[in-house]
Amino acid sequence: MAHAAHLSATGNLLIFVLAHRRRWLPPAAGVAFLALVFAAVRQDTWEASQSLVVRNEAAGNLAEPGRFRADEMKTTQETILELARSRAVLRQALLDVGPAASTHASGTWPTDQDVTQLVESIKLVPPKGAEFGKTEVLYLKIRDHGRQRALALVTAVSKHLQGRFQQLRDAKAQGMIDELAKAVSMAQGEMATATDKLAALEQSVGSDLAELRILHESSSGDSDLRRKSLELETELRQAQLVERTHQSLFDLLQAARVDQGRLLAMPSSLLESQPSLKRLKEGLVDAQLKTADLSGSMSDEHPLVRAASESEAEISRQLHQELEIACRAVQVDLRLANERAKILAEQLADTRSRLAKLGSLRAAYSNLIVDVEQRNALLATAQRELSEARSSQAGAHSSSLIYTIDEPDTGSKPVGPGRLTIAATGVVAALLVGAAVLFLAIPPVSKPAVELPPVYQTAVVPSPMVGTSRGVAAGVSVRKALKKAMQPTV
Repeated sequence: MAHAAHLSATGNLLIFVLAHRRRWLPPAAGVAFLALVFAAVRQDTWEASQSLVVRNEAAGNLAEPGRFRADEMKTTQETILELARSRAVLRQALLDVGPAASTHASGTWPTDQDVTQLVESIKLVPPKGAEFGKTEVLYLKIRDHGRQRALALVTAVSKHLQGRFQQLRDAKAQGMIDELAKAVSMAQGEMATATDKLAALEQSVGSDLAELRILHESSSGDSDLRRKSLELETELRQAQLVERTHQSLFDLLQAARVDQGRLLAMPSSLLESQPSLKRLKEGLVDAQLKTADLSGSMSDEHPLVRAASESEAEISRQLHQELEIACRAVQVDLRLANERAKILAEQLADTRSRLAKLGSLRAAYSNLIVDVEQRNALLATAQRELSEARSSQAGAHSSSLIYTIDEPDTGSKPVGPGRLTIAATGVVAALLVGAAVLFLAIPPVSKPAVELPPVYQTAVVPSPMVGTSRGVAAGVSVRKALKKAMQPTV
């Protein structure tokens, strides 16, 4: 019973839809026709993809030649993206490929519009799951209605992209070469100026240049001249000590010539330089002791005592003569010691004067040395960078940083929905449009034929008579008609 009621309701709904076919069928048929026409005339769109590998320059990257450092990969790939979308590259690619078969090219082909269309259809993307600027692999993708033309376009764009990137590297390297050549020239001029100042200062120093360099290199300030000055001071003190010793000895010898007793009281250390005088002094002391010893046991007239006295007198005469000779010898030694002390004093004064002069020049000399070293370092850096720029320019002429992987591919199917999918979607859309027209485009009537509850009065629409033989009255609302159609017949 329920199944029969359902079939009856469905039949009534179909009768209602067919009864108003003049309202919904034309727009639905129009939409379906447009969809079918679009599906029939629509051209397939093919997407050609060319995989590329990008490497860094080997020049100037000795640690990891060809590998990108931090943020360099993203910067390089952004540059490649801009070059791939540049009009110069795309215009050359269009000239190589030529216009499409369905396009009538004029004398000005390719036009700006053709280039703009190609710009809109080109993409440069990383592999799936990767981030732009984090991988060396990129995919160059171009869409076109022709499969072969899409392949030709992506091949031509890849070729001209490599050439344009090499030209950009060449221009960049040439600009760096010009700039660095000027920097090298300026560094050489400043280096020459600083070197001339240093040479002039070194020439003014003369023979003490080695000492000045030692003073500059030594942190303690020690040098041969400084050590020589200390040695001269030591020798001068020793010479002055010897001079004073000889002076004291000379004074004592002069006094001993008048009073030999002073000679006997003279320290033996002063007589070390006069061995004969020292020996006579000792002999005189021995003779005096012997005379005194004999005089204690014998009379003065005793031959032994007289012999001892004569021996003592003889030794005393010889000692007096030796004192004359020793005075002259000590006087000569005193003069030599005095002259040696004067010479050492002069040498010490000259050494101190040289040290003072070198000390006054040390600061200026050190500054000039540092300046020359800095200029030399700047010049070496500029020359190294200039060499790297020339290497980069040579590399731009001989090799490319962009390499293609395999051949371009479009896949086995065009991108986007197929004709069957478009046609089916158009039919569904046509039915939806017809239903919308059926339920929304019927104008309302002035007064409904039958009073309905308030919930139905708000949606009353006219229902013109469709065949009086079926007993359907005019002016019935859509909702009521649907309600009656859904009621089972007895």
